[in-house]
Amino acid sequence: MGSLFYYNHMTHVFMLYLISYSALKKDGERLSTLMKRGEAVEAKPARPVRVYSLSLQQFQPPLFTLDVECGGGFYVRSLVSDIGKELSTCATMQELTRTKHGPFTLEEHALYEDKWTIDEIARSLEHCTSLLPGEPSHKKLKTKHPGETAVSCEDK
Repeated sequence: MGSLFYYNHMTHVFMLYLISYSALKKDGERLSTLMKRGEAVEAKPARPVRVYSLSLQQFQPPLFTLDVECGGGFYVRSLVSDIGKELSTCATMQELTRTKHGPFTLEEHALYEDKWTIDEIARSLEHCTSLLPGEPSHKKLKTKHPGETAVSCEDK
C-alpha cells in the first residue's frame, strides 16, 4: 500500500512525552494499574526515542493509519496523543498491531490459529530460536501422553 506521507530521511531522535496510562512502573507496579485504582500518577519526563520511518498509510477523517518503525522504549500511544495536541484536539488509538520485534516479523513468524498444535508450536520455537544470538540448548522433555512433544530452550 502506498503512503500518503512518508518520513525516512535518517534516523531521527526526539523527546517523547510518555502518557501516564502506560506499562511503565513505579515502585514495581504498572502506572496503568495505579491509575485504575484511582491513585495519582505523575507524568514521566520526556525521554529520547528513535524513529527510523514514519508514514501515514490511510486518512479517512477522523481516522488515520500510521506505520512507524522505531527503536525500543517508543510508546505509539504517546505519539498519537502528541499528534492530537499538535492539531489542538485529542487523539486516541483504536488498534495497534506490532508487525516486527527484533528479528521477528508478524508475516514470517506468526503461528496462525489453525496451526496451534503442540508439534507446530515446537517447530516454530525451534525456528525462532535460530534467529536469536547465541546457541540455546534444547532438551526434549518427557510428557504424560505418548506422541506429544515438549521442548525446553535454555541459554548456555
